[in-house]
Formats: sequence, structure tokens, C-alpha cells
Amino acid sequence: MMTAPQVHDEEQNKNIATLTRYKRVEHLKSQFWQRFNREYISELQRRNKWCKPAEGLRLHQMVVVKDDRLPPNRWLLGRISHVYPGTDGVARVADVITSSGTLRRAFNRLIPLPILEPDVPTPAAC
Repeated sequence: MMTAPQVHDEEQNKNIATLTRYKRVEHLKSQFWQRFNREYISELQRRNKWCKPAEGLRLHQMVVVKDDRLPPNRWLLGRISHVYPGTDGVARVADVITSSGTLRRAFNRLIPLPILEPDVPTPAAC
């Protein structure tokens, strides 16, 4: 009776080592590209709004109260009556007086209206 030819252990170990090395290289390559995308590529896009502090809403400023349940033409118009600073000293919540009463809303739900201040001098008419 004949038996199958014996494969040399050294040759078999070499094939396993090559496969393991290939998987290791592929894994390292995958990690490199993931880290490259997460750390470097995201730094290329400038985010100006995060580089400087945003102007907060002021007392008596006119705002539109954003409501996700209503279309934009139905959003309420109001005036800020009180702002509430957080523990870090930055105000993020305000009371707004509207035609339907007083609402307490977060700043990200309030859209300031660009209105000229009355103390700003305007050019004289000709």
C-alpha cells in the first residue's frame, strides 16, 4: 500500500508564515488608512465657526423661534427677555416673549434677526 508523499514541515511552515505576514501587513495597511482619514484628512477642512467664539444672543434682541413641527413661515417671532448662563458662564438658554406667551428655548433653536440698532447713526438725507 502506498501512502501520500510527505510535505516537508519546513515548506509548510514557510507557507503559514507568509500567510500570517500577509494578513499582518493588510491589517496594518487598513489601520493606517483609517487613522489617516480620521486624523489627517479631517484637519484639512477648515472649520471657521469653531476657531472663534460665536456671538451670543443679547437681551431684548429680536429672534425667530425655530420649531421642527412647523413650516418656517409659521415660526414665532419674539424678543429675548432673559438669558441663563450655564456652569461655564456661557449662556445657552433664553426666555423669549412671543405673541402667544413666554417660551424658554435653547440658543440653537433661536435665529437672530439682523436689525439695525437705533443708536447707530444713519446717513443724512440729501
